[in-house]
Amino acid sequence: MALRVFRGLPDRYDHLAEWLSFWQNRRWRATLVDAVAAGDPRLVADVATGTAGVALALHARTGAAVIGFDLDEGMARRGRLNVRGARAARTGRAAPSATSRPGTQTTVALAVARGEQLPLADASVDALSFTYLLRYVDDPEATLAELARVVRPGGVVANLEFAVPEPGLWRTLWWLYTRTVLPLAGLVAGGGPWYRVGRFLGPSITNHYRRYSLDWTVGAWDRAGIGEVTVRRMSLGGGLVMWGRRK
Repeated sequence: MALRVFRGLPDRYDHLAEWLSFWQNRRWRATLVDAVAAGDPRLVADVATGTAGVALALHARTGAAVIGFDLDEGMARRGRLNVRGARAARTGRAAPSATSRPGTQTTVALAVARGEQLPLADASVDALSFTYLLRYVDDPEATLAELARVVRPGGVVANLEFAVPEPGLWRTLWWLYTRTVLPLAGLVAGGGPWYRVGRFLGPSITNHYRRYSLDWTVGAWDRAGIGEVTVRRMSLGGGLVMWGRRK
């Protein structure tokens, strides 16, 4: 499913993802990165890394080494280009970022792998992030258990996902946007591939939460071995950031 949906998107993914989300994606990402950074990690796994936006933000914020995994080779290829570009920009920077850990020489590396079967040993990373993943897997609960498996006890696990606003005006407006405006805006800005994604996203989000409510998801995190779960709805309920700690 995910491979079909994202085929043809990588070259313009970063710009259009921001534009079509009214630049809210960057706010959600910053909240995710803050949650991971609070655990002061040295090695982070970023699952469903896409074009490496979260991986690069995590590295810039914490100085940690980041291993990004994505199922789609096209996304990983674009991500590697982004990593090289960021590395070149960093080399030419006059002074380190105020929020980066000084004195570290670390990397962002990307690999093709499924979130349901990570090529990592048990408890081998200090933290793990994953974005827009659970809607694309057959068994979200089993996937959460696999993600938790590779995180050391006490390590932060954090997730960024779309959400459905609470019933009322904003849900109505969200429904109208995702079913009508989003596909047409995607077509105009990005052509056929983005039109297909625009048509897919709204029903995909709605159907996922019909099957797996937010309460169910919090319970699944706990059953997977992730406790102290915090849930933050953002952008009038259209975005969702969750985080917790490996038990």
